[in-house]
Amino acid sequence: MHNEDVREAAAIWARATARRDEEPEPATVEQAMPGVLRRLSLDGAKLILARRENRAVGFALVAPRPETLEVFYLAVDPDAWGGGVGSQLLREVDEHARAIGRDTLELWVINDNERAIGVYERAGWVATDEVSQDTPEARPHRRFLRHLG
Repeated sequence: MHNEDVREAAAIWARATARRDEEPEPATVEQAMPGVLRRLSLDGAKLILARRENRAVGFALVAPRPETLEVFYLAVDPDAWGGGVGSQLLREVDEHARAIGRDTLELWVINDNERAIGVYERAGWVATDEVSQDTPEARPHRRFLRHLG
């Protein structure tokens, strides 16, 4: 994995989450990098970048779990929202899952992130009843699953 790929992913994450959360300024790449690097350190982790005109416009970061492939990050640069990048990345995640012998995928999404939930549901993901909240002030996350057929 090239350090520049990780930096591009962290920058996309910072811009996308700032837009999602209506923050005036995104986090810096240096602030966003530790979370991406932590997940990339998992055994079998893979960073999938989507590029348009030689520019990174989205990424997915996945890692195998004992029985699933977990999507830890999926983000699209806000300038590319609505352009099919998220759907493209989810298709690539499906292909990777099949390549490593996983037929169930999982992810956690902020419960009120309607934009992301719509993308996942259109791609065949199904919400579960499982909700997690790291701290009392944190926004709840809901687990989604996708079974490949």
